[in-house]
Parts: sequence; C-alpha cells; structure tokens
Amino acid sequence: MLISMGASFIRTPTLLFLLLIAMGAAALVKGQGTRVGFYFRTCPQAESIVQKTVISHFQSNPAIAPGLLRMHFHDCFVRGCDASILINGSSTEKTTGPNRLLNGYDVIDDAKTRLEAACPGVVSCADILALAARDSVVLTKGITWRVPTGRKDGRVSLASEVNNLPAPRDSIEVQKQKFADKGLTDQDLVTLVGGHTIGTSACQFFRYRLYNFSTTTANGADPSMDAAFVTQLQSLCPADGDGSRRIALDTGSPNRFDTSFFTNLRNGRGVLESDQKLWTDASTRTFVQRFLGVRGLLGLNFNLEFGRSMVKMSNIGIKTGTEGEIRRVCTAIN
Repeated sequence: MLISMGASFIRTPTLLFLLLIAMGAAALVKGQGTRVGFYFRTCPQAESIVQKTVISHFQSNPAIAPGLLRMHFHDCFVRGCDASILINGSSTEKTTGPNRLLNGYDVIDDAKTRLEAACPGVVSCADILALAARDSVVLTKGITWRVPTGRKDGRVSLASEVNNLPAPRDSIEVQKQKFADKGLTDQDLVTLVGGHTIGTSACQFFRYRLYNFSTTTANGADPSMDAAFVTQLQSLCPADGDGSRRIALDTGSPNRFDTSFFTNLRNGRGVLESDQKLWTDASTRTFVQRFLGVRGLLGLNFNLEFGRSMVKMSNIGIKTGTEGEIRRVCTAIN
C-alpha cells in the first residue's frame, strides 16, 4: 500500500519506521516533567555556563570528570535526581563513605554561582549535576547527548539512605534488583557501570579480593582475577598498606571514555568484584560481549547506549513544580 504525500509516495512500512524513530528520539530526550531546552527562554546561556565551568576546572584537575559522573549517579539512586547529595550537614548523603571523597563539589558550586549571577533563581542544582556529568564524559573523549532539564531540587538528604547505592560486593542479582527498582534494565546496568572506564577506586573497596579470598588459588586471591593482575594490584595495595590509595578502574585507559573497561572484564582485570561479575555471570556477559563486538552477536555502540541510559537514569524520581525548589546555593535548602 502506498500513501500519497503531494507528488511523492512513501510506503506504509517506511512511514511507520520513520514514525517509530521519531517517537524513540522523543523518548530519549524527554522525561517525565523534563525536556531538552527547558531554559531556552529563561536562561538561554545555562548549558554554556555549566560547560565552561566544567572545562575550566577539568583543565587543572582532570579527576573532576569521573567525580561528577559518579556524583550524578549517586544522587539519582538516592531520593531521585534532586541534588540531595550536595546538601551540607552532619548526617547528609554527602558525609557518607561513597560520597565524601568524590571530586567535583566545587565545580557545581562554581557553576551555581555563575548561573545565579546570570539568571537568579532559575537553574536547579539537580540540572547542573546532569549537565556537568554529560560534559565530563565529552571531555574524556566520549560522545555527547542531549540532556533533558527542568528538575527541581529536593529538600531532604539523609546519610542512612545511601545504603540504596550499588556496592562493590553486590552480587549480580542484587545489582539487577537495585537497578530494576529504579526502572532500569539489565542492559542499563552494564552500560552505566561501564562509566568505570574513567576514574579510580580506593584500595579499601577491593583489597579483600587480593588476600585470603580463596583456597583454590595459589595466591589466595579471587579466582576470577587474572594472576598477573593480582600481583600488580598487590604491589599497589599491600595488605597492611594505605586503604585510601586510589587505583584506576580501567587499567587500559583510565582517562579516556571507551570500551577498554569491558576488555578488562573479559580478561579478568576488573578491579571491583561487582564489576568483574558482569563478565562471570552469563546473564550480563552477553551485553559486555555486544559492546566488544563479539562475532555472532548483535553489536552495541557503547557511547550511544551510554547516553540513552544516562537520560533514563537522570529522570529517576525527579521533582517538578511544587515538589521541590530552586536552591539559591547548592549546599543548603532555601
């Protein structure tokens, strides 16, 4: 069947295919209560101000890139993407182990100061986090994506709720459940954990894998780990050494956003136990293989899928309208 459109004709299946693409694109850039270009009229320079701020800080401290990416992730998994991670206090999310040492809090504060000077009371801290995470990926050679904005900032931040975050010792089933609870799929899980292609972890979060972990290996380490890699990590993280020492999560290219993290998993060189389990568990291994372009499987483009999964994640539990506020400073509620 043909549908007439003036002097041209489009086959029905082709038209439906184009409509599906359009619908998918709309879903990609628009979430519940958010949309791309939210500040087009009220603060048209908002995204540019955030981008320039991130670039400025990145030039003097590249560690802010993975820090900002983790910060957005940690924020969204606790109370939704509402910048609750940024609030100061004696028992707020910011004071906990996973959040206390993150790089980049000063970047968000600086961006907020600049935005308040340009557009007072308009741009939320939650949106600054989402934009800064995207800009950080781009600065480490990842590709960009369009970030829906329009979030409001939350008014509550509790250290006790950080237990909801995925943890280094989580089993695959626990990881899957934590992501599913946020409306994310197994593919989103593997994709977003792939963000560990940049950044580091402290020895204290994985050193237990290196010593007295198993009686089945000669070195006593986790049997899923490459023996040479164990030796390398033991020299960097001695059993009685400094637990705060930072080690790259992607030993191939720790400062570049690419797929070498997945190559490491295939080779038994995942630093965190939870990361390595993405390969050892058959249900998630397939996604790792697809990102690596294994023959016989439908390939996945990591950069493209990462942007898609980030848009999904960035709309978890968002606050709009009267549910939240636009903080004057990101470290305190109004």
